[in-house]
Amino acid sequence: MNKIAVITDSNSGITLKEAKDLGIFMISMPFYIEEEVFFEELTLSQEDFYKRLTENASISTSQPSPASVKEVWEKALEEYDEILHIPMSSGLSGSCEMAMMLAESYKGKVHVLDNQRISVTQRQAVYDAVHLIEKGKSAQEIKEILVREKLEASIYITVDTLKYLKKGGRVTPAAAALGTVLNVKPVLSIRGEKLDSFAKVRGWKSAKKTMLDAMEKDIRERFQGEVHLMAAYTGSEEEALSWKKEVEDRFPGYEVQMDPLSLSVACHIGPGALAIACSRKVKELN
Repeated sequence: MNKIAVITDSNSGITLKEAKDLGIFMISMPFYIEEEVFFEELTLSQEDFYKRLTENASISTSQPSPASVKEVWEKALEEYDEILHIPMSSGLSGSCEMAMMLAESYKGKVHVLDNQRISVTQRQAVYDAVHLIEKGKSAQEIKEILVREKLEASIYITVDTLKYLKKGGRVTPAAAALGTVLNVKPVLSIRGEKLDSFAKVRGWKSAKKTMLDAMEKDIRERFQGEVHLMAAYTGSEEEALSWKKEVEDRFPGYEVQMDPLSLSVACHIGPGALAIACSRKVKELN
C-alpha cells in the first residue's frame, strides 16, 4: 500500500506544532504588511498580526510561491509515495489553481483537493484525510470522498466592527457609518467559495442568536445531526470561551472544537469576531 502524505496550508488554522503531532506537512501563508512579506507563524504570530491590524497597518494576503510549494512536496516525497494536498478554497485564493498546475508534472503522485474549505472547515477536511488514510483508503479514494463533501459545511460569522469590511469594499463607507451609529452587526456566511452577507441585526445578543438559529436549522435540515461542530473567533480568548459555552448550551451532546479563525479570514473581518461552523461527518468514518 502506498504511503500517503497530507499537506495543507496555514489557512486551515492548524499550527506547526499540531501539524507535527498529526504527522502532516504545513505551508505557511505569506502576508504583506506595509509591503514587507511575513509568513504565518514563522515570522508573523497571531499577536503581532492583530497588533499591526489595530494600528491600521496596510495588510494584504498573498499565496505561496510555486517554489515554496514544490519544496514541501519534494521533501514529502522523500518519505511518502503520494501526496494529498488540501489548500484553501479556489474561490478565495489562487493557490489551489496554482497547485493543480504544478501537480501535472508529478505524474499522478500529487492529488490536489479543491474541496471549497477555509479555516475551521478546512481543518476538519485535513483531519478527515488523516483518518481515511488510517482506514486504508487510497489517495484517489480520499480525494473523491472529500471533493464529494466539499459543500457539506457551513460557517457563520459576526464582526465587532464594520471597519475592516469597509476597507475591503464589502460595505460602503456610508453604510458602515450608519451601521456603527445604529449598532448594526452583520452576520456573514461562508458556504463553499464565497463570503456572503447572511443577515443584519442590532447588537451582539441578536447576532449570536441569529448564528445559533441558522446553525440549528442547518444541522436539523441539511445534515440530520451528523456533524462536527466548531466555534471560532478572532482576538479575545476570554470572549471566545464564553461563546463556546453558549454554543455548548445550545447544542448539548455535541463536542465543540474551539479554534481561532485563520488570519486570512481575520484580515477581512478584524479582531473581536465570533463564528460558529460545522461540517458533515464523512460516512466512511462512521
